[in-house]
Amino acid sequence: MRGFFVTGTGTEVGKTVVAAVIARSLAAEGRKVAVFKPAVTGLSEPGETDHELLRRASGSARSDEQIAPYRYDPPASPHLAAELAGDRIEPPRLLRAARRAEADADVLVCEGVGGLMVPLAPGYLVRDFARELGLPVIVAAPPDLGTINHTLLTLEAARAAALEVALVVLTPWPQDPDSIQSSNRRTLESLGGVPVAGLPMLDLKDPDSWPQLDVAVGQTAAGSREPGQSGIQPSA
Repeated sequence: MRGFFVTGTGTEVGKTVVAAVIARSLAAEGRKVAVFKPAVTGLSEPGETDHELLRRASGSARSDEQIAPYRYDPPASPHLAAELAGDRIEPPRLLRAARRAEADADVLVCEGVGGLMVPLAPGYLVRDFARELGLPVIVAAPPDLGTINHTLLTLEAARAAALEVALVVLTPWPQDPDSIQSSNRRTLESLGGVPVAGLPMLDLKDPDSWPQLDVAVGQTAAGSREPGQSGIQPSA
């Protein structure tokens, strides 16, 4: 597969926003973008859902079912949300759906659920799904106090499964970062051995106002790029 897998250091850390910006940037380059999320929870909460934002950002006409095969009302971990609905997430179905999405596009942008260690089903983690897809990983993280530990643990978890980490995106990145935020960014680049970008707060209702990301997809299977190439860099 060609594309990126967007994960986060936890829930509500900007994964969907980062994935949406990547999808929109790729679409603006003239690529046909498929967006995918294995499961969406919290449908009972007001506002635009994750898969709806991804669809709008990518300009896709694909159905809810094609973008997110499993969708549940409770705002819970997907394995629990499925259990509460009397359902069970089936990993083979996820992989088939992701492959169908990618086959009909130039590039796939897949957003995970929660963090890498969140179970999609008993004995099957988000990390397991990311490993089956084999896409480079982009980690969304907050820029504030505590992010060093959470982000480095996420990098460790990814690399322990032989996943290539392409980039960390700190969001929302302030216009005038304070000393802690600036230090966090430098420290993550140094200790994490990965490029770190900052994504500002966005008006999600106005995609035309979003910053453009210069995304180099090329051959994005793990290990296929030259050393030092992150696969995605913030534009000037």
